[in-house]
Amino acid sequence: MTQDRGILSFGAYLPWRRLQRKAIASANTWFNPGLKGQAKGERAIANWDEDAITMGIEAARDGLAGFDRSKITHAVLASTTHPFADRLNAGIATGALGLADNVGAQDAGGSMRAGTSALIQALQGNGQTLVMAADKRQAKAASTQEMAYGDGAAAMLVGTGTPIATLRAAHSHTVDFVHQYRMHDQSHDYAWEERWIRDEGYFKIVPAAVNAALQAAGVEASAVAHFCMPCTLSRVGAGVAKKVGIPDSAVRDNFAATCGDTGAAHALLMLAHALESAKPGDIIVVAAFGQGCDAVVLEATPAIAQRASGGSVSAALARRTEDGNYMRYLTINGLVDVERGMRAEADKLTPQSTAYRNRDALLGLIGGKCRNCGTVQYPQQRYCAEPSCKSLDSQDDHPFAESRAKVLSYTADQLTYSPDPPAWYGMVQFDEGGRMMADFTDVATVDVGTPMRMAFRIKDVDAARGFQRYFWKAQPVQAVPAQS
Repeated sequence: MTQDRGILSFGAYLPWRRLQRKAIASANTWFNPGLKGQAKGERAIANWDEDAITMGIEAARDGLAGFDRSKITHAVLASTTHPFADRLNAGIATGALGLADNVGAQDAGGSMRAGTSALIQALQGNGQTLVMAADKRQAKAASTQEMAYGDGAAAMLVGTGTPIATLRAAHSHTVDFVHQYRMHDQSHDYAWEERWIRDEGYFKIVPAAVNAALQAAGVEASAVAHFCMPCTLSRVGAGVAKKVGIPDSAVRDNFAATCGDTGAAHALLMLAHALESAKPGDIIVVAAFGQGCDAVVLEATPAIAQRASGGSVSAALARRTEDGNYMRYLTINGLVDVERGMRAEADKLTPQSTAYRNRDALLGLIGGKCRNCGTVQYPQQRYCAEPSCKSLDSQDDHPFAESRAKVLSYTADQLTYSPDPPAWYGMVQFDEGGRMMADFTDVATVDVGTPMRMAFRIKDVDAARGFQRYFWKAQPVQAVPAQS
């Protein structure tokens, strides 16, 4: 029986904290009074230990629940804010996700279209491809970008089987229309005048690309049920839809008020949200603007009706805590230079040879399980940890990354240096057995017995050598979106 190719699953991730825009405006309207008009809603802000890699992994974990990861043949991490310029960022993600060493991996970047371009290639390609898109963009204090941007990620699993959406057509239009840019040695985007971007960019380039894709798909614009187009400019999505002939009712929420624009991830985030509510036969159009436009026409299949109720994006939006501490946001993003104290000056050299030899334990959180007595332990050792067993060289690999745990003991340490004090850490006991000492992250409150899950995060930063190390941390379960 012939199997169709398309989107098999999707996932999403938004950081737990939501910075209130009124806090940004309150701190900066003395300098830029115009910010008062934008002081509504909130934006998702990553913790100090999050970046495009860690957020892409979280979106992928959400989307891969219930799927066999060994079938994935290729992985892509799309971002305009990859942490490493010369290291395969997607390779870190494949290690953390426990994908096979023979999986193909690549980074995609260079524009806001990176996520949709990677999705198009996956839909038109072979094998099973995991497309992750994530961004953590920096913005200058008191800028409109600071108000509009948000941090987040989305993921799409593409392959043959029983897809929930299939590709009808795709069209890419490439033109060097510079609406914003960032040079390689700069931290912040530079944006051009908004009216020019709207009238000469979105209103001319996007309709042409969308019309070409609809024509190739043999679909009338009036038949579109969901139109996903990220844009930080007000009402531009509706304006583009009107020019194309797409019903106004099809224009999807762009989350401007609830999380902000997540850069290269945002088109896929909006697509994931559309797939949550799509019905069989619905036509979904995704348009991503950036030095041209990607336009993708998808059709929801009967399999979409079999998905469990709820959804990744809805859960991620709901999992939130309000944050009005603007100074904290500035500090953890390096926008102000605070005195960090002598304890922050410890040497953070990473012995790369040791890290490589232990990469399964460090990236994949692989421990051991005794073949003789079934005891699991982390890290894997030559001797079984069970006193009545103590078998030698009896352990097989055992993954702990998806295991749940509970807090056995904890400390909130104000003396140990942390970019976001206090430093939370303690002993966690895995529900299936085994325990480990771990740093905690995204803590509001924690106590003995608090349910925890493991999250892949930045462990620390070696500023002297320009390197950052990753490891798994324990995170309160209530800070995690429910699985779809």
